[in-house]
Amino acid sequence: MSRQRTDSMNASATRWSSYWTRREVLRGGLVAAAGAALGNRWGPEALADTTSPKPRAKAKSVIQVFLWGGMSHTDTWDPKPDAGYDYTGEFKGVVKSNVDGIVLSELFPMLAKQADKFSLIRGMTHGNNGHETAAYLMQTGHSPGARLAFPSAGAVFALFKGYQAGYKGLIPPYVVLTRPQGRFSEAGFLGSKFKPFSTGGDPNAPRFEVEGVVARGISDERQKARQQLLVEVNALGVVAPDHPEIAASRECRNQAYNLILGEGKDVFDLSKEDPKLRERYGRHTFGQSCLVARRLVEAGVPYVTINYPGGWDTHSNHFPTMRRQCPQLDQGLATLLQDLHDRGLLETTIVWCCGEFGRTPKVDWQPPWNGGRNHHGKAFTVLVAGGGFKGGHVVGKTDAKGEEVVERPVYPVDLLGSIYELAGIDPEAPLPHPLGLDAPVLAMNEPGIKSGGRLKEIMS
Repeated sequence: MSRQRTDSMNASATRWSSYWTRREVLRGGLVAAAGAALGNRWGPEALADTTSPKPRAKAKSVIQVFLWGGMSHTDTWDPKPDAGYDYTGEFKGVVKSNVDGIVLSELFPMLAKQADKFSLIRGMTHGNNGHETAAYLMQTGHSPGARLAFPSAGAVFALFKGYQAGYKGLIPPYVVLTRPQGRFSEAGFLGSKFKPFSTGGDPNAPRFEVEGVVARGISDERQKARQQLLVEVNALGVVAPDHPEIAASRECRNQAYNLILGEGKDVFDLSKEDPKLRERYGRHTFGQSCLVARRLVEAGVPYVTINYPGGWDTHSNHFPTMRRQCPQLDQGLATLLQDLHDRGLLETTIVWCCGEFGRTPKVDWQPPWNGGRNHHGKAFTVLVAGGGFKGGHVVGKTDAKGEEVVERPVYPVDLLGSIYELAGIDPEAPLPHPLGLDAPVLAMNEPGIKSGGRLKEIMS
């Protein structure tokens, strides 16, 4: 390696080490917004190369509904009613949608009425049956086990649609409702600044106690008193109010308290919503999470992930779990699509919903599973809507039992590349690696990565 290249890498590493050291002190719920402010202060030019041309953006925000654990595709959005009892189990019935030729499982009557607003990718595949590795594939588009730990799509949006784009919102640009699953590091090598702001709490509770924003047992009046006391005891703020570091600290404190007591808090306050609309979403954690997600994109947040509470890893107790969770998913997701449409937000908001893989189409009747379905990465279904994705279409096809993709395979890199393109993010743009290593958003030539091509047939 040349001396010039070595010096360049050392300088890059020093710059990023200093940057992340500053960032580390701003971790936690309260100062997440302050962190965003400081990120802008230190400048987007330190984050990525902006010289490459960007695609025209149709999508401003993304809502990802992550069905962690892996939802059965044959029991939901790719039903196989004629496959026989060993494959259908209890769920043989289907419901026609409002689009000719598209049928869903009988468990999704509300979503069937919204089929003109979404498309189904029934040819989704990657062949990976491990929770962590499959989740990494689906959320980064990169091969698990490679030398670099790439950031998730949410972190990529936080970079390109957040800090680099001069995002000014009080709420951080990447939000997770309500807790991250910890399957992998969402921020990857981008570092802690790009970790999602996880709300915690339960949006269906009488008071949505967002971690770091809404404190349990502490009223707004008490929070205001604390803020005033902090100002009064801050001697440095009196002695040197115009010092750059003191002024920056004051700005961050004001941003944080505005998140707690002002506009930021209001976004999470569901009491401001019509009670009838809340009932339409469903008075359960998932339904109210969908409502919060709508409020977040309405406020301009670029990326929101809803991690489905409870999960879909149904090796056992499969059919009772599906009977309990599918109606909630049906209600919350269908109402979200209709609500976004009614408010004129769907055309600028991508909604995508899936797990890291599907479940085996053949039921495992043997002990200890006693009627469960196992991991299945060969074939599963993804729902996409809005932000430039056309509604009322099906992409790909599985065989008569749902075990293999037989037409138009779609791989993670195809799905994510299409989402990035619709959002105006160049899928080949370089990511800022702390050591200056070559790290594009997506790499088509990466070992182990397959592609069937972008989803042009459903991209407008």
